[in-house]
Amino acid sequence: MTEDRLALRRRYPTAQDLRRRARRVLPRFAFEYMDGGAGADTGIARNWAAFDDVQLVPRYARVIEPPAAGTELFGRAYAAPIGIAPIGGPGTVLPGAETYMAKAAQAARVPYTLGALSGIDVERAAELAPDVLWFQLYRFWRNDHEIGFDLARRAADAGAQALVLTVDTPIRTTRPREVKSGISNPFRLTARLRLQALSSPRWLAALLQNGIPRFVSLAPYIGGNPGFAETASFVEREFGGAFTWEEIARYRDKWKKPLVLKGVLHPDDAERAVSLGLDGIFVSNHGGRQIDALPPPIDLLPAIAARVGGRATIIVDSGVRSGVDVARGIALGADAAFAGKAFLWSLGALGASGPGHLIELFAADLRATLGQLGCANLEELRSVAVRHDRAVAIGDGREAGGRG
Repeated sequence: MTEDRLALRRRYPTAQDLRRRARRVLPRFAFEYMDGGAGADTGIARNWAAFDDVQLVPRYARVIEPPAAGTELFGRAYAAPIGIAPIGGPGTVLPGAETYMAKAAQAARVPYTLGALSGIDVERAAELAPDVLWFQLYRFWRNDHEIGFDLARRAADAGAQALVLTVDTPIRTTRPREVKSGISNPFRLTARLRLQALSSPRWLAALLQNGIPRFVSLAPYIGGNPGFAETASFVEREFGGAFTWEEIARYRDKWKKPLVLKGVLHPDDAERAVSLGLDGIFVSNHGGRQIDALPPPIDLLPAIAARVGGRATIIVDSGVRSGVDVARGIALGADAAFAGKAFLWSLGALGASGPGHLIELFAADLRATLGQLGCANLEELRSVAVRHDRAVAIGDGREAGGRG
């Protein structure tokens, strides 16, 4: 490890350290965009608390070599069961965000999920992350899904390894911290935001290097070089609603690679997805950014894993802040854990080097957790005893007390 990387590990050894620095160095609007959620942020707080309440029981008196954290998802090898979740408009936090995350994921050999509403298109992302790229898609429903199907085609042609259909955003809800900071959707650098940006040399430098964030993937469907007004009108007109099961089945017919459904919290929905031939389930509540009344995904994970585990790859997100959280997810039945907000913190704190630093933190923390629990690999982690008092047993109204 280089001296610079060691210095970063000493100064910012956790994702929360990155969050604190990001708050200091970013414009107010950028921090509020990445850090806030729906309502009063109670959903975000609940996601964090739920992970913190999962307790893992170690077995000692074993000689453990340095634990192996490598894994396989959808038949492809990755360095760790860690991934970057899809994030809409991350360039608001730092212009060029998608480029930095794609490069970091490729270097670390972990999945990077490019959001449809991003500042680089899927073709460019595939150049930056050819071995680890996944593509996320919202519901573009007009003209019989012409745009959505074409975006999926472009992703397949570019070499994306998986397509992620997001169902947990049927409508856009209010995020009070964004509203109060002056953010519009799509992002527009108003006079008010320009004043805030003057306080952040890091953000201004990224803006000069990468330009104002735009939804580049949508430009071919809007026509020409669309401005903010044209893009906003297009998104409002073409985008919205949750995919129906019939629509999901049509994407299954067209997409020949692994297909994942993101935003699943009910075991019956997981079962329905698997019955349609989907390959993976993202157990997620959109990070608490859509509605703050939803249960934490980690609390629904055991019920979903019990229902479809072994028949589908299960990924958990919403509240992942450490390698310990990744270990908690895997112990409760997930195959991998993805983070979104924490990667935005890393960008805000450290710029281009942030995502790579965070991946290193997560991976080192995960390996240390495996060793501390007496696990030589991820498979052994799946059999550790777990106390999970918050686990929800869907269907009978009870709280499941624990496992192991």
